[in-house]
Amino acid sequence: MTAPSTYGLSTQARNLQWLLTDLVEEVPGVNSVAVVSSDGLLLLSSEPGAAQPAGESRPRGPRGASADLATIVSGLGSLTTGAAALMEYGTVKQTMVAMENGSVFVMAISDGSLLGVHATPDCDMSVVAYHMALFVGRAGHVLTPEVRSELRQSMEKTP
Repeated sequence: MTAPSTYGLSTQARNLQWLLTDLVEEVPGVNSVAVVSSDGLLLLSSEPGAAQPAGESRPRGPRGASADLATIVSGLGSLTTGAAALMEYGTVKQTMVAMENGSVFVMAISDGSLLGVHATPDCDMSVVAYHMALFVGRAGHVLTPEVRSELRQSMEKTP
């Protein structure tokens, strides 16, 4: 797990990081996860942990960079929100893009932030979506402006 240090973070920020780590480590097929603010800034990120069984490697996220996943999540969120507004279909709840070698899921969090997941092509999409909904339900009320600011600052300090 590549994540910012939790040292000095509030309980709410540490809990969000724990929830993100749990999503990556407990849901089969999830490669990486990113939480992006409504203005496109990366708030939380998780890439696969280095601890893998001998001889087994887990695919990395898009180019192995959390910034790439955050960019994709932000772009898909913006595109689908615009499409929903154009078609007068209301707010976008979830977007899923299935590709030959993987899938990307984007789910709205109540404050306008987005949760994005990059997963393997053989993942159980319903399981991934279920766990994303759990994260969104738990994170939505915690992502206050203060916590978002704290998470942004912590991501800027991460090497």
